[in-house]
Amino acid sequence: MSVWSELTGQDAAIAVFRAAASASMSRVGAIPERGSAPVEGPEAASAPDARSMTHSWLITGPPGSGRSNLAYAFATALIAGDPDGDERTRIQVEARSHPDLHVLTTEGVIIKVADVRDIVKRSHYAPSVGRHRVIVVEDADRMTEQTSNVLLKELEEPPERTVWILCAPSEADLIPTIRSRVRSVRLQVPSIADVAELLVRRDGVDPGLAERAAREAQSHIGMAHRLATNEEARSRRAETLRLALGVRSAATAVMTASRLLEIAGDDAKAITELRDQEEREHALRSLGLSPGQAIPPALRSQIKALEDDQKRRATRSLRDGIDRILVDLASLYRDVLLLQLEAQVPLVNREIEAELRAAAAAATPARTLATLDAIQLARIRIEGNVAPALALEAMLVSAIRRPGTERGAA
Repeated sequence: MSVWSELTGQDAAIAVFRAAASASMSRVGAIPERGSAPVEGPEAASAPDARSMTHSWLITGPPGSGRSNLAYAFATALIAGDPDGDERTRIQVEARSHPDLHVLTTEGVIIKVADVRDIVKRSHYAPSVGRHRVIVVEDADRMTEQTSNVLLKELEEPPERTVWILCAPSEADLIPTIRSRVRSVRLQVPSIADVAELLVRRDGVDPGLAERAAREAQSHIGMAHRLATNEEARSRRAETLRLALGVRSAATAVMTASRLLEIAGDDAKAITELRDQEEREHALRSLGLSPGQAIPPALRSQIKALEDDQKRRATRSLRDGIDRILVDLASLYRDVLLLQLEAQVPLVNREIEAELRAAAAAATPARTLATLDAIQLARIRIEGNVAPALALEAMLVSAIRRPGTERGAA
C-alpha cells in the first residue's frame, strides 16, 4: 500500500511531494532558489520545478485539509528511500518512533524557544538507518518572532541529508525571512465527497453518515471523523445550533453564551481527559511507582511538569472547542443568509431547514450579515485573550431573532 493512499483531495500536492521524493533518491533536479513561487493548483504537478528537491518545505492549507498527514507521508517516503514509502517505515513514522524522524509540536498556545533550540541540535545528526533525517514542525504559526529567528539559519543552510517540513495555515502566519527560505506547497480544501469517501474507506462509516459528517464539518477531515464516529460530538453540535436559534433577548443571549462555554468545556474534556490519565499512569510507571503510591519529594517536580503541560493542553483544547462552536455558528447563519437571498446553493445544515427558514423570516439579510461579522469579531477577540464569555455574549446579542417579526422591521 502506498504511503499516499489514505490522503484525500490533494492529488496535485501529492504529485509534487512524490516527485521530490523520487528526485531525492536519484539526486536529480535542481534545488529551487530561495523564495521560489509556491506550488499549488492543478498545474502543480507539471510545474517546471515540480521534480526538484529542496531541504526546507512549508505545507499550508486550512485547518482539517491534512497538512500534517501529508507531511508525515512525505517524511516516510524520504526516510524509506522509496517514493511510495514502505510498510515498516510507515508504521514507525505513524508511531513517531523512527530514529530519523523528529517532531516539533505543541499542545500549548505557543512553541517554546527551548524546544526549537533542542530540535535544531538534533537536525545536525546524520541519519541512523534511513536516507534522510526529517524534522516536522506542526503548527509552525505558533512560533513567536524570537522563536522563528532561532530556526531561521537552519532553514537556510541545513545539513545535506536533513529535511525540514513546516506546517501552517498560510504563508502569512510566518515571518517573511522564513517564507523566503522554504518551498511552499498550498493544499486545497477537500471536497465533501472526497472526505466522505475517506471516512467510508478508512473508518468503515455508513455512507449517509459519512456524507453528513463531511458536510457539517465543512470538509475538515479530523472533525468529520469525530462527528462520524462519536455520537456525543454530534449531539453537542446539534445543541449548539439549537441554542443559537433560540436566542430571543439579551437575557437568553447571556444564558446561551454560558451554555456554549460548558459545551466547549465538555468537548475539551472528552478529548483530553483519557489522554491525561494515560500519560500520568505511564509517567508513574516509568518512575517506578505503583498506582496509588505516594510520590516521593524528589520526583514531584517531574509530575508537576507533566501536570503543567496538561493544563496548557487543556487551555488550548478549550480555545479550539470555542472556535469550533463559532465555525459551526458561522455555517448556521451562512445557511440563513442563503435562504434569505434565495440562492440555489446547498445548505450545510439541511437537516434543520425548517428552523433555518423560520430564522430567515425573522430578520433581514443585512441583520444576518451583521451576525456573521459578529462571529468573526468574536473569534478575533478570543484570540486576543478577551474573556470568552464576554465575546460570546456580545456576538449572540446580534443573533437575536423573534418569531413573527417582519423582515422589514428586524
